[in-house]
Amino acid sequence: MTGETTHIGSFAAEHLSPAYPARAPWGTADNLRAWQTEALDAYFTHEPKDFLAAATPGAGKTTFALRLATELLRRRVIDRITVVTPTEHLKTQWADAAHKVGIRLDPHFTNAHKRHGKQFHGVAVTYAQIAMKPHVHKDLTESARTLVILDEVHHGGDALSWGDGIREAFSRAERRLSLTGTPFRSDTAPIPFVSYLPNRDGVLVSQTDYDYGYGRALQDGVVRPVMFMVYAGSMRWRTRAGDEMEARLGQDNTKDVTSQAWRAALDPGGDWIPQVLTAANSRLSEVRHSIPDAAGLVIATDQDDARAYARILHTITGELPTVVLSDEVGGSQKIEEFSSSNNRWMVAVRMVSEGVDVPRLAVGVYATSASTPLYFAQAVGRFVRARRRGETASVFLPNVPSLLALAQELELQRDHALERRSSVAESDYPEMSDFEHSQREEQASSQIDEEFNEFAILGSDANFDMVMFQGEEFGGYAEPGSPEEHDFIGIPGLLEPEQIADLLRFRQRRQAQRGSGRSRDVAENRSIPLHRSLKEQRALLNSLVALWSKQTNTPHGIIHTELRQTCGGPPVAQATVAQLQARIDLMRRRISSPVK
Repeated sequence: MTGETTHIGSFAAEHLSPAYPARAPWGTADNLRAWQTEALDAYFTHEPKDFLAAATPGAGKTTFALRLATELLRRRVIDRITVVTPTEHLKTQWADAAHKVGIRLDPHFTNAHKRHGKQFHGVAVTYAQIAMKPHVHKDLTESARTLVILDEVHHGGDALSWGDGIREAFSRAERRLSLTGTPFRSDTAPIPFVSYLPNRDGVLVSQTDYDYGYGRALQDGVVRPVMFMVYAGSMRWRTRAGDEMEARLGQDNTKDVTSQAWRAALDPGGDWIPQVLTAANSRLSEVRHSIPDAAGLVIATDQDDARAYARILHTITGELPTVVLSDEVGGSQKIEEFSSSNNRWMVAVRMVSEGVDVPRLAVGVYATSASTPLYFAQAVGRFVRARRRGETASVFLPNVPSLLALAQELELQRDHALERRSSVAESDYPEMSDFEHSQREEQASSQIDEEFNEFAILGSDANFDMVMFQGEEFGGYAEPGSPEEHDFIGIPGLLEPEQIADLLRFRQRRQAQRGSGRSRDVAENRSIPLHRSLKEQRALLNSLVALWSKQTNTPHGIIHTELRQTCGGPPVAQATVAQLQARIDLMRRRISSPVK
């Protein structure tokens, strides 16, 4: 054994043994969560060479891994630790967490160093760093009994060089602990050190040694429940050919029209983004009544949008938000400063991703065109870490079918399957790895950007559409700043999930009743300009149709067609106030009666 190895072993024996007695019950001795205790029991029952633990974001994977590492050091099973992370920022985050339990990791280790200092137990490196010079890490691993912790191990199936790199570097490691908090996807690239077995259909599926999903974590109070605040709206633009286009988010549009309308909504020059950011800021203010340091995060598509969104937030709040850009020097420091401050908002592109820990984030705005299951899960994972019971996360989404499908599947766990397959939430390139698909999506995004730059945005506006919570939909159409919108974005920040669901149902009923009263006022008030009366009536009718659609699972278009057949008159856009009022009255009677 080398002198370096002897030093690490003696350090572990001297400093780790008192804190971690040989046979202390995990939970009693260390105040661990129940799942962490179970996972440790599962590991030490057999002490396998490879162990894969899947736990939802915010559940405490780092704490579990470091507790396991300290015990292996104390038992002298290992002498060195290597932590592999997806990003540079996470190297420092792991080193800081390890320091709190007496483990010293060097996050500044480079391939040129070849050996770390004797004062360290090991190193924290990135997958990209391993891929560049795997032989350096192979030599380091084989020079002492090494525990390798592969954080977010699905990245091992990303680029071919990444998988090959960690396989070469760590094949002869003493122990390997693989962690993931993100749903695996289907592709043809096996993840190194992950076991696969055939399912009933003969498809090879990844095998986890311990699972702790979002559903159970929610029951345990380890993570927050998520309310998805869904916003629709009308988008208008002119194409390269000079054609003027108009579409609403949330309607049955073609894929291309949906994509263009989504891009129009995210354009900072329109009204959709300012209106949604205003609503999100109001939601944050409500949450801060009970959680004073609660913060919000806007996830942008690119750096230009991020800066523009920050300027809009500055106008709304009077406070400069923190802006974190993916290639900006000092981005990690900005995240750390924001995490420990009391500032309201942060705007980021790609720096705030999986594993980045800002526990006070409670409100999010998904203002990006990224739509892969991996990216969506990473983004929502930034808001679910619970600090006390009753906290709720609120994520504002555009009404885009692919995003709503992902929101509905939040509690589903997906193993890694080595076969091409399709699903509602899968990408258009299911045979690709996450890394390859991310590259393809970025290229497609850039191409759309180039084409979209030739378009002229004529205008956009937002409206509250619904709240998605625990698989149910609540509420309907509401204008920005209206009492109906505030009914839903004004939900208290500290409530139990059952209380949230009950309150959402109550406010949905109140929205319908309030809309009925307003419809009579609009119809009878001749002092209101005709165009304003029509706008109010159309908005109210759309709201009632949305509520009835949710009660009966009937598409909006079919309901509108039936209303025209029953009440007479042209489509909504050409109908008079009286014709609209007749349809509103009919819908009000239906909603007030039980569904047969």
